[in-house]
Amino acid sequence: MKQTLQLKTSQHLALTPQLQQSIRLLQLSTLELHQEIEQVLSENPLLERLDDPLDRSVRLLADGAINSAPSSSQAGEAPAAQGNGDEGGSAPAESGNGEGGESGGDSGEGGGEGGEDWGEYGRSGSGSGGGEEEDGRPQLEASPVTLREHLMEQVRLTCCAARDCALVELVVDALDDNGYLEEPLEDIHARLPEELEIEFDELRTALALVQSMDPPGVGARSAAECLALQIRRMPGVPMVTRRMALVIVEKYLTWFAQREFNKLKKALDCDDEDLREAQAVIRQCNPHPGAAFASDVSDFVVPDVIVRRAKDGWSVQLNPEVMPRLRVNSLYASLMKQGKSESQLNAQLQEAKWLIKNMRQRFDTILRVAQAIVDRQRNFFSHGAVAMRPLVLREIADTLGLHESTISRVTTQKYMLTPHGMFELKYFFGSHVATEAGGEASSTAIRALIVQLTGAEDPKNPLSDSKIAEMLGEQGMVIARRTVAKYREALKIPPVSLRKSL
Repeated sequence: MKQTLQLKTSQHLALTPQLQQSIRLLQLSTLELHQEIEQVLSENPLLERLDDPLDRSVRLLADGAINSAPSSSQAGEAPAAQGNGDEGGSAPAESGNGEGGESGGDSGEGGGEGGEDWGEYGRSGSGSGGGEEEDGRPQLEASPVTLREHLMEQVRLTCCAARDCALVELVVDALDDNGYLEEPLEDIHARLPEELEIEFDELRTALALVQSMDPPGVGARSAAECLALQIRRMPGVPMVTRRMALVIVEKYLTWFAQREFNKLKKALDCDDEDLREAQAVIRQCNPHPGAAFASDVSDFVVPDVIVRRAKDGWSVQLNPEVMPRLRVNSLYASLMKQGKSESQLNAQLQEAKWLIKNMRQRFDTILRVAQAIVDRQRNFFSHGAVAMRPLVLREIADTLGLHESTISRVTTQKYMLTPHGMFELKYFFGSHVATEAGGEASSTAIRALIVQLTGAEDPKNPLSDSKIAEMLGEQGMVIARRTVAKYREALKIPPVSLRKSL
């Protein structure tokens, strides 16, 4: 076989490190983005952050401890005369890079004109604004009181003998997060050492003491017992109504939950008014008395973009609070200009410039996508969810000249603050349902109509899924009963049997 040399041309897509970083930053949520930045800052000394919240809190705390210290705004300018560095101190970084043609290169390398300061969108030129608060000391949140701590405080005020306190503490330790005693009292007694000579009646007395504590209903072994404990302690309830409510929760709680009111009236031999009064008493009870002491911390969502009404419609702005301000360190940049740097610093300088450029591109893309969404969903912002129109990712992608996968990354875990509330960008995309006029209706709008119809229904005669489908059909929306049921379940609206009341 004869060997020959041949030349041929071909095309292939190469994911450069810069492109890979750009894609990764685009799909990160706000929290993940700041975690990524903190990781990069710890590894790259040429990159610094101007809006470090921890640094500002420590500085303000020090200012409060030393009365003679300068103001927070002056302290922000103290290190290495950053004001001068912004003007020219970090400018040598511009000459240290051969990629002056990049959009992030000439504006982000020197920082002389604020290019290295990432996060100019929606920010004033005053920087961090040290005098925003009267007291700059960071406020620390007090640790929440747990259910066990709340109960043990009452135990210390109630029990005198050490043996009684120990038994009550044993019962308290067996409670779950909702305040229920799930483990049978017999099993707890069986686990106790025999040499302690603890009688079962002593343990039962300890449980009764726990059930007499606050919050009412704590220490119950079932939902019926929990409700009964609260009803017995509820003030201002007539004796007849209290007795009927106790009978319902102790014997007919299943019927009550399933709203079998006819069966209840027959079993209790009462009329609608008596049953309605007992129902009102039961509804005042809390089936999870210990849930208020749960230590779960709520997850707060910070919007990436904010929508406001403008003269000519609706405008979109990036939220400056989620946009980190990054720049190249001016000291290292000056050393590199003087030729006193190592080859590793050159690579880190390039990585810092890439990050600044990709951050700018990330927020620019989010803003463009958000504006395109607002332009197509104007009716939603003016009239609410009932005016939502069908929208798919391809429509936004074709408008902006981007790929659908890019739109998917932008709309995932990115949030928009609107006059109607906070929504994930994916909320504005949805399937469609045909209308009699040949048009399309958004599934989001149909869900909003279902909420309106069920919210305005007669509680004594609630709307069935078939009736809701019929009423939607009268408005020109062709929708099947099973589709209504699917949307209703997604909205966590109970079925017609559970929405019926006296």
